[in-house]
Amino acid sequence: MHIPVGICSLSLSLPSIIRTNDYYKEKYPNLVAQSEEKSLARLMSLVNETPSNEFEFAMQPYLKDPFRGTVQRRILGEGESSLTLEYKAAKDALDAAKLSPDDVDLIIVSSFLPEQLGFGNAAFLAREMGLKCPAWNLDAHYCSTLIALQTASALVQSGTYTNVLVVISCTYSRLADEDDTLSWFLSDGAGAFVVSSLSLNQGILGAKAINTSCLCDLLSLKVTEDEQGNQKLRITVAQDMNRIFSNAAGEMFRTCCEGAADAAGVTLNDINFFVFYTAGAWFAKFYTKILNVDSNRTIDYYPHYANMGGVASLANLYHAAQLGKIRENDLVLLYSYGAASSACAIVMRWGDVSLGKAPKSIS
Repeated sequence: MHIPVGICSLSLSLPSIIRTNDYYKEKYPNLVAQSEEKSLARLMSLVNETPSNEFEFAMQPYLKDPFRGTVQRRILGEGESSLTLEYKAAKDALDAAKLSPDDVDLIIVSSFLPEQLGFGNAAFLAREMGLKCPAWNLDAHYCSTLIALQTASALVQSGTYTNVLVVISCTYSRLADEDDTLSWFLSDGAGAFVVSSLSLNQGILGAKAINTSCLCDLLSLKVTEDEQGNQKLRITVAQDMNRIFSNAAGEMFRTCCEGAADAAGVTLNDINFFVFYTAGAWFAKFYTKILNVDSNRTIDYYPHYANMGGVASLANLYHAAQLGKIRENDLVLLYSYGAASSACAIVMRWGDVSLGKAPKSIS
């Protein structure tokens, strides 16, 4: 028996700094001129001279662009942190749902990375919001949004909780120096949603998740020192990242999407709209090509936001709803993956979802 549970409100919180390509061209002209010799170009390039799979064919048109299709990024400003972004997203999601902090039975938080080593942001965010409910930290890397949605929905369906607040953040700018070309496709942001009961036949209908052990060696964090001898964390990417990912991406994607549709008792042709985690400018094109669906049935805000980790799929979902591309009772498929964690697809029937305040306008 289907128990109608899913997203009832959704919000997006972005930092104050918008950094365009012109910023790097003006501040680092030599770096831009020599970009093909730097980390971003080496990582996001063809393994051989010609494309060898659908992923590389989708990427090929962007190889002449030193920024690989990124147009602007959101970066933490003074006084901003993962916690301040999470707080705003969480508050906006509750306001949109017309709920008070006392109405929240559980908060699930996924922060990449949290403000303090060894402890996630969940309890700290609960303290800021005055919540008395349990506060859990969840980590499934970029897939945290979907895994948290699946977890929260199951808990509400079981009757354990009534209203679960899920908060996701990614603050990549803390992990990459701006004079490293890798930072050109990284961004900061947070999103939140409330999971509760919906109208009959709405909510999550089916899901399919797999592990991504094949991507265990894709990313890592290392401790370095700045010129003053202060320690800092920096993200590093495998030199053969493109080969590792392009060889696995298509099969992971198909397995999850087809599995979720089957679990929901629908076909992919029945899906009204697709929302993907867009980690690069060509990912949406790659995914629609794999599924052989019209590009009008998805949305891609990557050029505006760059890679915001787990927040990217939330941002795409938010804007799809904001623009009316998703309407009540539409069938929606979400897909995301994370390195060294999981890949997941979820099929849901969209409810009457209230949206938080729109972020500052983008160009």
